[in-house]
Amino acid sequence: MMHTCPVCGYTDLQEPPRSAKTGGGSYEICPSCGFEFGVTDDDQSYSYEAWREKWITDGMKWTSAGQSAPDGWDPLDALRELLGDGDRL
Repeated sequence: MMHTCPVCGYTDLQEPPRSAKTGGGSYEICPSCGFEFGVTDDDQSYSYEAWREKWITDGMKWTSAGQSAPDGWDPLDALRELLGDGDRL
């Protein structure tokens, strides 16, 4: 089962970003936006929204050096799916 990044909408995270039992972060790094659950939020105090704005401002670049973006990956489409049509992108 794959999971969706609540920051950028990438749909192939290996683990849920936060544990349903403990609420702790998975420490997985989203290869799309670079958010590390349990570090970027808990240790660096970024909210999902603040990191999303930073990522958008930086050009929505694929951040993983070790994993290529999937064929046809479109960050704007992923954000639209995540946020819905009424939210600011």
